[in-house]
Amino acid sequence: MIKLNGGVTDKTGFFNAADPFELTEEYGSPLYVYNERILRQNCRELVGMCGYPKFKVNFSAKANSNPALMRIIREEGLLVDAMSEGEIFAELAAGFTADSILFIPNNISEKEMRFACEHGILISVDSISQLEQYASLNPMSRVAVRFNSGVGTGHHEKVITAGKNVKFGVSPENIQDVKDIIRRYNLSLAGINQHIGSLFLEKTQYLKSIDALFDIARQFDDLDFIDLGGGFGIPYHKMEGQGRLDLKDLGDSLAEKMTRFAVEYGKGLTLTVEPGRYVTAEAGLLLGAVHAVKYNGSAKYVGTDIGFNVLARPVLYDAHHDIEIYRRDNLISGKQECVNITGNICESGDILAKNRLLPEIFEGDLLGVLDAGAYGHVMSSNYNNRLRPAEILLREDKSIQLIRRRDTLEDLLRPFIML
Repeated sequence: MIKLNGGVTDKTGFFNAADPFELTEEYGSPLYVYNERILRQNCRELVGMCGYPKFKVNFSAKANSNPALMRIIREEGLLVDAMSEGEIFAELAAGFTADSILFIPNNISEKEMRFACEHGILISVDSISQLEQYASLNPMSRVAVRFNSGVGTGHHEKVITAGKNVKFGVSPENIQDVKDIIRRYNLSLAGINQHIGSLFLEKTQYLKSIDALFDIARQFDDLDFIDLGGGFGIPYHKMEGQGRLDLKDLGDSLAEKMTRFAVEYGKGLTLTVEPGRYVTAEAGLLLGAVHAVKYNGSAKYVGTDIGFNVLARPVLYDAHHDIEIYRRDNLISGKQECVNITGNICESGDILAKNRLLPEIFEGDLLGVLDAGAYGHVMSSNYNNRLRPAEILLREDKSIQLIRRRDTLEDLLRPFIML
């Protein structure tokens, strides 16, 4: 086997001793592959990034909620947050205890809220109406509130989660309403949190949002924690030399700000961050097979089995993923070409990479889509009645573990009731 554009996985030792062709022969294509060593390394970097003594890291499970991976993340000392009843269920199955889960939902029913309450899980509400709903269900209890600090950032307008014209968080203008409900139902405000958006690689906006959140915190007495949210980015353009987020520099800034605020506040509050992507993205890679190569007009199309039912980010967010090429024989590509990498879904928008300059690709090649461990399999679907892929874990001891089996045709019909 030869690799083209293979510098990233060679440098990180991603595959250990595994062969991509043997993996897809055993587990099918497309296939999500995760590396345990890289996952643990990412966790340790985050846990050690900040010198503030009461610093905690909550893994945002929406990035990847595979229970086997979450079990490793828990072993590395991370806590976890949840966006749904289903994520809570998976987190409990992965061994997280109720007091290590923060439920941060958006627009949920009484039933789902009651589920969290019955399991003893702290809820952070993000509207006055949801706070009222929570208070009527669970008076004289602890609650948290998600505020919109007014500062947002993100790699795409669809992932900016604070500032104007977003659906998330309680406006600071409604602080008195929060206080009134807390007093009326004898609630205890355990903490406040925010999330400004996804995928920042420079700290300025994040630090600005923290100052805004501290202004909100000053208006409440006896908080236990302040949760700064996440959005920690990773370099998706590695092959172009894109730089990394400087975790140490960011951690030093957080420690300095929080230490100063704790003195002012008169209490050593817990400081929490919520990275999801940073934990799992680079620990995952998506393998897919090339089945067709053709021209339509002057455009060359490389047809694969990686449809947007398998990886939705490029279609949803115009997201970029670097691509490696694996070839079973030793045929060297004689040229670089500008091509469109497409999937097998019956949609014109089913494009994984548009006008991408790559070494010449042939039928029978495998593609390795890098940095697919976050917002990959969790966003997959059975659209076009395609089967969702398997997930495997390359263990530190070089063994290979299946952590989610590939869908079967029978799985497609299992939920339905035949007439």
